[in-house]
Amino acid sequence: MIRRKQQDTAKGHSKKEWRDTGEKNQTDIQRKGVAGMDEEMVLCAASAYERKFYLNPEFNSLPEEVKQELQIMCVLYTADVGGILMVVYDENGNLELKVDHKEDDFTFDEIGSVLKIKELQKTKEELFESLEMFYKVFYLGEDSDDI
Repeated sequence: MIRRKQQDTAKGHSKKEWRDTGEKNQTDIQRKGVAGMDEEMVLCAASAYERKFYLNPEFNSLPEEVKQELQIMCVLYTADVGGILMVVYDENGNLELKVDHKEDDFTFDEIGSVLKIKELQKTKEELFESLEMFYKVFYLGEDSDDI
């Protein structure tokens, strides 16, 4: 089951073009998503502050349609409510949607964030379940029959 976590951080946002960060750029998303999360792995993230989408290169083997769906989902979320959205696997292979924003970001929509996460949990349930199974089988070595 997808869980939602919200953390406090920051935002300063205007509407410019979004772009993929690529594999070699280490952005704030990547550092924030990895630092201090020893048992979690970031699948992807988007930031309204940097106007960037990050896909962990570990998951380049995912089908192109899945990668595009994740990018669209994350970018639309941050364009709508602001902040940073990270899709991470916990130590058990469960997906979590983590939301972060700058403390001094008064334009971040906290109520809209909660509603949007609930909407994503419903509308993307099949995608999230498939991604959890993929991670548990290929990264945690679990038998697909046991999942």
